[in-house]
Amino acid sequence: MRLVRLGQQPSRVAEDIRAALASLGRGGNVIGGIALIGARPFGDDRVIDAAVVLPRGVLVVIGVDLPDPSMLLEAPLHGQWKTDGWPLVHADETVNPATGALALADAVAAYVREAEAGEQVGTVVAVGPFVDTIDQPPADLTGNVRVVYPTPTSMLGATTSLATSPNQRSVRQARNVLRLLAPNMPELADDVLLAEGFSPSPPEVLPVAEESALATFAPTIPAEHPGRATATATMAPAAPPVTAAPAPAPVAPPGPVAPPAAPPVAPPAPQTPAPRQVPMAPPPPIPPPMSHSVPPQAAPPPPRAPVPAPAPAPTAPPTRPRRSPVVRWLPIGAIGLLVVLLVAAVVVASSGGDKSPTAGATAKPAPASSAAPTPSSHPVEGTQFTLQASSADQKCASHGFGDVQASLQRTSCAEVTRGSFAALVDGRPAAATVAVITFTDAKVATDFRAVADTPGGGGIIDVGSETGKWPRGTPQFDGAAYASSLSGNAVRLVEVAWYPGLSTPDDPALVRAAKAALDLQLTA
Repeated sequence: MRLVRLGQQPSRVAEDIRAALASLGRGGNVIGGIALIGARPFGDDRVIDAAVVLPRGVLVVIGVDLPDPSMLLEAPLHGQWKTDGWPLVHADETVNPATGALALADAVAAYVREAEAGEQVGTVVAVGPFVDTIDQPPADLTGNVRVVYPTPTSMLGATTSLATSPNQRSVRQARNVLRLLAPNMPELADDVLLAEGFSPSPPEVLPVAEESALATFAPTIPAEHPGRATATATMAPAAPPVTAAPAPAPVAPPGPVAPPAAPPVAPPAPQTPAPRQVPMAPPPPIPPPMSHSVPPQAAPPPPRAPVPAPAPAPTAPPTRPRRSPVVRWLPIGAIGLLVVLLVAAVVVASSGGDKSPTAGATAKPAPASSAAPTPSSHPVEGTQFTLQASSADQKCASHGFGDVQASLQRTSCAEVTRGSFAALVDGRPAAATVAVITFTDAKVATDFRAVADTPGGGGIIDVGSETGKWPRGTPQFDGAAYASSLSGNAVRLVEVAWYPGLSTPDDPALVRAAKAALDLQLTA
């Protein structure tokens, strides 16, 4: 998701909203979209904390400030709010602190739906300064409003549950919605919108229709046609006298020339496809002479043809002497082979208990030769891993999402190395993504691993999905089996999922493969 800051946000919880949206990072790998911070859709003093234009919906984020932090907030949309069991009361007659915020969000939603028919618009009410647990009635959760304390995880969950349109928004449609919500914002380039998950816009076809309509009337212009028609009419009468009688009159001279005309006929005869018909003409003439003149001679050739055929018979005698020595040598060869096998068996039996260094040295080259044909394959604990893509750099936070990205933005890291592997788990294809994050301090590495091990805490973006190196589309790592390890200052994170197919985190085969992937050698 890309953030565009347009103005000052009105609430105190705005900083948490902005941090939660920024933690998702740029690009369309997780959610995508454009977040307009401090947007003024109506051009007046009404400001919303954030308007998020997503590929599959629009979110209006409104901040609501509470008087104090709370451990439990009961937040019905149309009822009394309570913090830790105490009702929130106000001097005016408002039902709860979100009444005004919800009215503004409804006005923005109606404004967008009026301009873009059928647009799906959701509302996120972000409360603060801190709330540990929010209790929203089940009936309210079935609608398009969520009350959350803005963290990377809660904002991610709200956007995925509210932006669920079946149709993906195109670049042109996204630009139209952005103009509605931020009329004075400069237009974003197409490549920026495409990178955030919006689909390419179809080409315009209206100008072609107008040109074709004009083209149908072009030939009806009668400017100079009458003059030209009269000119052709005057030429027409002159033509008939020229073509009437004089043509047959010259035919008389060809009459006397007719006798020499016969010789000229000879050239046409060769010019006619006679040579081309020659291959077709000879076959018919050939059968008649064969049938009439040589019927008795035609019969002898077939008997003579078999006479040369017995020629192999003389070759048979030479073959017999060749076979006879082979037959004689077969028993001798068989006896020799048995002797060799017996000697080999004795040698093997005598060397079976020998554990000399030479025996071990001769046994080691075999695996080296078997691994040579596939240098990119890594068999680990019975699972075959084949490298698809890898990278290494120091842009740690840009490769993360969720709480993991927020942690890397606070502490950074020395290097992050990523690898994507195609795996074969129990005969079924799978995909594995491995990331090694190296820190300068072991304590920082330990704290980072705790954040990454928290369910829903985010992770590191798969390098194969980011670079498009997977051969059959991007794997779905939702529900993948997860494993992690800590070695000094380096934290290794692994996810393994079926490819293709759906996965579950407790799948025994995937869990076994994830633990095996912790031992993979990862290089850029």
